[in-house]
Amino acid sequence: MDPTFRLAIEDDADLLLGMMREYYAYDGHAYDEPRAQTAVLNFLREPSFGRAWLICDQDTPVGYIVLTFGYSLEYLGRDAFIDEFFIRPSHRGRGWGRAALNFVEDAAREAGVRAIHLEVVRANTTAKDIYLRCGYADHKHSLMSKWIERGFSKPRSGHD
Repeated sequence: MDPTFRLAIEDDADLLLGMMREYYAYDGHAYDEPRAQTAVLNFLREPSFGRAWLICDQDTPVGYIVLTFGYSLEYLGRDAFIDEFFIRPSHRGRGWGRAALNFVEDAAREAGVRAIHLEVVRANTTAKDIYLRCGYADHKHSLMSKWIERGFSKPRSGHD
């Protein structure tokens, strides 16, 4: 059976937060529940930020994927970033990752997106191999980030 996809709404915030907690533990990211809750609710309330979908086994959510919108002169217009992508271990190895990427690419095209970017933790070679097989390219660039929020010191993860 193939996955189904459902647009996440505000009522799904707690479900998304639970899966975020699982994903962050799996990938070694620091997780701050109150700040994550604020970020998720703000995202779900503002469609101009992007879209989040639940990846479902029939009606049961088993993962999620988040697409955030941006704009790039390099990519000649609207672009997007797969900001989060998680499928529970029980549903990996079934081709559902590829199906989710195809679904999101179609939705992005409909939204006028010209290019999609994503990042993958270096140690997650399985995911990187899937992304490469799906046509994503490693441009040998380094994604660099800086927290600029005043008065906030982000907890360090294993990947900082």
